[in-house]
Amino acid sequence: MTKRILVIATAIMTTMLALVALWQFRIVLVYLLLSLVIAATFRPISKSESRDDLRTRILLVLQYVVGVIVVGLLIFIVGRFLVNDFQQLTQKLSSDSTWALPSWLQSPSMQQALARWLPTPDNLFKGIASQPSVALSTILGLTENIGSLISGLVISFFLSVYWSINQNHFERLWLSLLPADKRKRARYVWRTVEAELGAYTRSEIIQSILAIILLGVGYRLIGSPYPTLLAVTGAIAWLIPVVGGVLALILPLVLGLLTSPQLALLSVLYTIVILVILQISVEPRLFRIQQDNPLLTFIIIMAMADAYGLLGVIVAVPISVIIQILWRLLVNDRIVTETVVQVSDLKERQAQLQAEIENMPEPPPLVVSSMERLTGLLEKAEPILPSEPPAEPHALPRPHNLPG
Repeated sequence: MTKRILVIATAIMTTMLALVALWQFRIVLVYLLLSLVIAATFRPISKSESRDDLRTRILLVLQYVVGVIVVGLLIFIVGRFLVNDFQQLTQKLSSDSTWALPSWLQSPSMQQALARWLPTPDNLFKGIASQPSVALSTILGLTENIGSLISGLVISFFLSVYWSINQNHFERLWLSLLPADKRKRARYVWRTVEAELGAYTRSEIIQSILAIILLGVGYRLIGSPYPTLLAVTGAIAWLIPVVGGVLALILPLVLGLLTSPQLALLSVLYTIVILVILQISVEPRLFRIQQDNPLLTFIIIMAMADAYGLLGVIVAVPISVIIQILWRLLVNDRIVTETVVQVSDLKERQAQLQAEIENMPEPPPLVVSSMERLTGLLEKAEPILPSEPPAEPHALPRPHNLPG
C-alpha cells in the first residue's frame, strides 16, 4: 500500500514539475511552433525523401532567400502607401468639423443626437492629442508588441531553417522514443499534419496578398482617399474567423462617410464582392480544411492574444488547424474504421445464419421474414457506409486541394 502511494505521489509531482517547466518555457514553445509552421510553409521543391543531400539544402536556402525577398518587398511597398494614408487620415480628422451623413440622416434631431453621442472628427482628434500620457503609453505598448513580434518572427525563421535542414534527423530521434508498433502510424500522422498545415498557411498567405491587391486597386479606382489602409485592414480582418467578414466592412463604411455616403456604399459593396470571390472561387482551389470549426479558432485566438499579444494571434490559427487535423486523423478516421469492421462482421454473421436456415428442413416463417428484413437493412446501409476501412498510406499523403 505504501509503495503504491509513493508511486502515485511521484507521478503527481513529476506531472506538476513538467507543467511548471512548460509554463516557464512557454515562449520558447511558441517560437518552436511558429518555426514548424514556417518550415511547413517552405517545403522543399525536391521530391526526395532525404533532406541531407546538398541539392536539397541548396533548394531550401533558395526558397527561404526568395521568400524573404518577396515578403520584404511587399512589406516595403505596402508600408510606404500605408504611411501616406495615415497622414491623410490624420489631417482629415484634425480639420473636419462635421461627419458626412446621408441626406436621410441630416435632420436636425439626428444631428443633435449625433452631436450628443459622437464627437466630431476635429474634437475627437483634439481629445486624443490633449492626453499625451495616454497617447504615449498606447504608442509605447504598440511599439513593444510590434518589437516582440518582429523578434519572435526572426528567431522562429532561423529555427525553421535549422528544422528544415535536419528534419529527418529529428524525426528519427523522436520516433525512436515510441514503441516500434506505433512508429509507422505516428510518422504518418506527423507528416500529414505538416503537409496540410503548410498547404493551409500558403493558402492564407496567397489569399491575403490577393485581398490587399484587389481591394487596394478597387478602392483607388472608386476614389477612396485611403485605399491601402482599407485594403490592409480588410485583409487582416478577413483572416479572423466568425466575425472577420463583418469587421472587414466596418472601416470602409466609417471612412467612406468622412468623404461621401455614395463612396461608403460603393466601398462596402466592393468589399463584399471581393470577399465572396475569395471565399467561393479562390479558397477551394488552394486549400480547405476538412470539418473547419471557426468557433474553436476564435476561442484560441482570444486566449493566445491575452497571453502573448500579437505573436499569440499569429500562432493561434496554426494551433487550431493542428487540433482539427489531429481530431480527424486520430478520432474521426478511427470511428469510421471501427464502424466498417462492425458492419463487415455483421454481414459475415448474416451469411452464417443464412446457411444454417437453408440447412433446416422447414425454417419457421418468423425466422425467414427476420432474415429478409435484415438483408434489406444491410442493402440500404451499404451505399452509405464505406465498403472497406480507409487504408493508411505508406508514403507522405497529398492533402486535399493542395496546390501545385
